[in-house]
Amino acid sequence: MRSYNPDLTPSWKKPKPVPEIPADRDLVVEEVATGFCGAVIRCEAGTVTLEDRFGKHRVFPMEPRGFLLEGRVVTLVRPVAAPARPTRTASGSVAVPGARARVARAGRIYVEGRHDAELVERVWGDDLRIEGVVVEYLEGVDDLPSIVADFAPAPDARLGVLVDHLVPGSKESRIAAQVTSPDVLVVGHPYIDIWEAVKPSSVGIRAWPRVPRGQDWKTGVCRALGWPHDNTGAAWQHILSRVTSYKDLEPELLGRVEELIDFVTAP
Repeated sequence: MRSYNPDLTPSWKKPKPVPEIPADRDLVVEEVATGFCGAVIRCEAGTVTLEDRFGKHRVFPMEPRGFLLEGRVVTLVRPVAAPARPTRTASGSVAVPGARARVARAGRIYVEGRHDAELVERVWGDDLRIEGVVVEYLEGVDDLPSIVADFAPAPDARLGVLVDHLVPGSKESRIAAQVTSPDVLVVGHPYIDIWEAVKPSSVGIRAWPRVPRGQDWKTGVCRALGWPHDNTGAAWQHILSRVTSYKDLEPELLGRVEELIDFVTAP
């Protein structure tokens, strides 16, 4: 049977709790036992180093109720390290902490569909906001000539377009040739759909399945991978969630998006 030993110490004899204070650098405290007073210059596991006004250093254990702060007994504890700020954006660019979004430029980048826009935002969003570049989507490339005509590109309002499956002899390549000009740049990747621009290893598969011609590509991919084929939107959200940086994308897409950003932001 477990023995029961109640604490019979009268409440008035029990030590009162004291505040726990992080031993931040330059905090000035006095060690209770020795009276040594100094500023914190270093805090390591279980100890704190103080420097007095004469430059003398002393190391003390951070024991409970071991220090005085402005005459009050305190317990020093190890400070919580501030979370490291990312030094790079998801695209690999140098991060600019606290940078405000720039007022939108007249120039634009167009992509074919919503999935393309979401992927570009996932990886290049920080860069685009700093540069003031807005990304819009076409919902297909067939209407590109009329969109370009309405946009009326100019040297101070350039238009960049990212097209899926831009290969020689394709419909996409013929439309791109119609609209290309000094102020309009159309680039593309060789993939049937933007899904393929995500590295298979990032999604946890060996390779993107080959889908027979004439069959809806997204539906065929879901069937081949054993994903619910009646909800390609959910499949895309799963794929997008696995993209955390440019390292998750194929080089054929990376180079093209960087090219478009450079084009629309050129002086």
